[in-house]
This record gives sequence, structure tokens and C-alpha cells, in this order.
Amino acid sequence: MAHLSPNAPTVDADGHVLEPRDTWINYLPSKYRDRAIRIERDQAGDEVLLFDGKPLEVARNRLATLGGVDMDPSEVLRPGRYSYEDGCPLGGYDPTARLKVMDAEGIDIALLYPTIGICWEGHVCDPELAHAYTEAYNRWLVDFCSAAPKRLVPVAHINLLDIKLAVSELQRAHAAGCRGIYISPDLFARGQKRFDDHYYDPFWAAAAERELPVAFHVVVRDQATTSYVDPYNGGGISFGLLNFAFLAIDVMGAFTELMSAGVLERFPKLKVAVLETGANWISAWLDRLDHKYEVIRSVTRLKMKPSDYFRRQCLVSADPDESMTAEIVRHVGAAYFVWASDYPHIDASMGVVAEMRRHLAVLPQTDQQLVMGGNAVRFYGLDK
Repeated sequence: MAHLSPNAPTVDADGHVLEPRDTWINYLPSKYRDRAIRIERDQAGDEVLLFDGKPLEVARNRLATLGGVDMDPSEVLRPGRYSYEDGCPLGGYDPTARLKVMDAEGIDIALLYPTIGICWEGHVCDPELAHAYTEAYNRWLVDFCSAAPKRLVPVAHINLLDIKLAVSELQRAHAAGCRGIYISPDLFARGQKRFDDHYYDPFWAAAAERELPVAFHVVVRDQATTSYVDPYNGGGISFGLLNFAFLAIDVMGAFTELMSAGVLERFPKLKVAVLETGANWISAWLDRLDHKYEVIRSVTRLKMKPSDYFRRQCLVSADPDESMTAEIVRHVGAAYFVWASDYPHIDASMGVVAEMRRHLAVLPQTDQQLVMGGNAVRFYGLDK
């Protein structure tokens, strides 16, 4: 185990698994098996990812791009050239191999999130099937992490279409060892209900009671959410960069909605992590929210400035390639940042621990240790 110091483990706050194509076939109850998430070839010979028998069009013949960390993007992005498994390094689905990758990188602990799991919500409208998908994945992930439970930390995927089922799975997954919760930021994934709908109150209460951080993460979808972003975009030729960059806006929007709608006010012990947006934006955004709050505070539900809720209940994850992280950490406070590798996705890279340390080197050693792992240990209770 590649400890840099007994008191300062290096924690990857957002690593990913690449679920084997038979995950849902093997882990779903028998009554749902014919509706399992599958990867197959259709009649045209295209490799497709199927949810309840329907393909995710944006990933048609491009499933290798769900991984691809050690591949040439210009090759992986060519439709049909590589299969899903071609883009899957062994560390994406084999825990022993993942531990070797972590050792080589200098990562002590990894919080693990889905990959195929960030693609299907919003495309599945049957609440019971959505629940079955999440439970099957969570069971598989706990089994994956059982190879090294102190180093491989499962984060449960919870769908919110049926709140009773969501709370039930939260309770079951927590008892099985999950240390956090991933929920989609996407309105389609929650039947277009707002986060302040009291329908969700039992979920927020259950997460807060168990001190399980709730994390937002980018998602992949066929549906366009704004007039600027169209997933079909001519095969990625005309607006591919806009689409790719815009994924972060979903997460930023969900975080802002949750805060501004008063959920953090009503649930002061609820912990929230903001992932895969980078972190260099957070200072300017909190300043903007605080300024607008002063204008409308007489009609808002908030009793404190937005930045106060952030500091009381939230963390944001920095990307290794961001160039201003040290200054943002210095300005906002070192206690509110973690970092993430995003391994093994196509826009991730190797050597990220060294890259993060270079960017943070101007900070005091205690602040560097907080960002590199201390905050994650505290926030997720990894020392318990």
C-alpha cells in the first residue's frame, strides 16, 4: 500500500469501474433478467448498449469511449473500430489489477463510481426496473470492493423515481458497506421533480442520518437538455466539444438547485459532493450566488448566504489538469476540496497524483494533505 504518511492517505474521490457486460444478467432477479442492461450487436452489426431493450444512441459503436484511458482518443472515437472491452483496461473491472494501478499511481484509497450506470437513468421510466438496476450494480460493486475493503470503497447508485425503493436501497447498501451515494443530476432521471419536492424528504433524511454523502456526477444521455446541446450533433463533428464540456453544467446546476431550493437549509446534516466539474469555478460561483442572495434574500428560503451552506455541508472535486487550484483552495479554504482521477475514462490520464501535487505545491503541507486525502477521509468517515 503506497502510503505517503500514516496520517495522510491519498484518496481518489472519484474513480470508476467499468462494469462487465454480464453484470446485470448475473445480479438482477430472475424476473427482470430479460430486461437486463446488455451490450450486443444489433441487426446492422452495430455494438449497442441496451436498457430494457432500447439502445443508447449517443454511444452506438462508440462503447470503447466509456473507458479508453490508455488509448489514443483519435482512434477510440472512430465509430465501430473498437468494442467495449477494447476500451476496458484490466483495472476497470478486476480489483487485483485496480490495486496495482493505485499502487503505481500512489493512491491509497479509491471511492468508486459506475460507468454504464451513468448512462441509463432518464431512459428507464419504470421505477421498479430502475431500482432493480441500481441494486444489482450495488451488489456487484460491493463484491468487487471486498477484495480490499479498506482501499476500494463502494459508492451506492440510487435512483429516485420511487422514493420508498430509494430509501430501502440506501439502507441495504449502507449495511453492505457503501460509504456514499451517487444520484444523477438529470431531471429526466427523477421524473422531472425538483429537489425541494417534499417527496424526496425521506431520502435526504435517511442519507443525513447515516452520514452518507450524496454526490452528483456527470451523466450520458440521448436527450438534449438545452438548445445549445444536442447529443446527436452530426457524429460529434460540429458540436462535440460543446457537448463534452457541457456535461459539467448538469452537476453545477443540480448542486445550485439543491442549495438554492432550501434542501441544505432543511437538512443541515446532509453532506453533498460535487464531482467531475473541476473546482476552479467554485469561488466565482459562490461569490455570484452570495451577491444575488443579498438582492432577493427577502423572498428566498435561505437563512444564510449560499457560501455558508457550501462550507457547512459540501465538498468539490478538483481535476488534475486545472491550473489555478492552489489559488482557489487558498481563497475558499482547504477544508472544502478533494481531487479525482476519473480513471479509467477516455479523458483521464495516468500520473495524476504527481500532477495534483505539483499544482498544490505552493500551499502549506497541511493544506495539501487535506486536499489530497484528509478531507475525503473526514467527509466519508473512511477512518471509522
